[in-house]
Amino acid sequence: MKRVCIVGISGKLGRYMLRHALDRGYQVHGVCRAESVGKLADMADRITLFPGRTDDRAVMAAALKGCDGVLAVLVPWGTSGYSTNTADAVLDLADPGARLIFSCGWHITMDGKDRLSRSLRLQLAVFRPLLRLFRIADIGDQERACRHIFDSPRDWTVVRGSDLEEGESEGLPVWADHVDDPAIAHNRTRRIDFALFMVDALANPALIRRAPAIASCRA
Repeated sequence: MKRVCIVGISGKLGRYMLRHALDRGYQVHGVCRAESVGKLADMADRITLFPGRTDDRAVMAAALKGCDGVLAVLVPWGTSGYSTNTADAVLDLADPGARLIFSCGWHITMDGKDRLSRSLRLQLAVFRPLLRLFRIADIGDQERACRHIFDSPRDWTVVRGSDLEEGESEGLPVWADHVDDPAIAHNRTRRIDFALFMVDALANPALIRRAPAIASCRA
């Protein structure tokens, strides 16, 4: 793998993925809103940026062309299907054979066998309608986006992140098929290590068409 595209490169997770990708010698294309380009000024000479929304298919087509892998952050901002349209753009426009890695939250389930904690169920029950009411975000949009991914024959992985925290790397996170697995019950991951798992998944065929739930390797 020589070239990867980071979709949502200007956010905290995207910038960490950028660092890991450059450390591994990848050429990097990045997609971010035009107003966020300045956040990447210190890396401008090392990456190729494509300013625009990640659900803009023209921008995405240009950014994804020639990329062997894609790292996409699915953020359900607004109520216009931002996550779903972003996921569909990646699935439809990425080069044939490209490795596709998506990020989402623990509430996503691929097979319906995940047992969410009581606190997470409560948070979803409270915030899901409020966020949509005030048109801030649509949690259901991320769920629909992931369903489109799960139904795709592409070589995808959906990485489900636990509660994120800042700090120095603790190493590659551990993962499980379901969020209630005791190995990840501590429910925390350093953001830098979430990004590490995303980049590492590009070269891990064991994760193809799986939805690993991850947490820190240090319980």
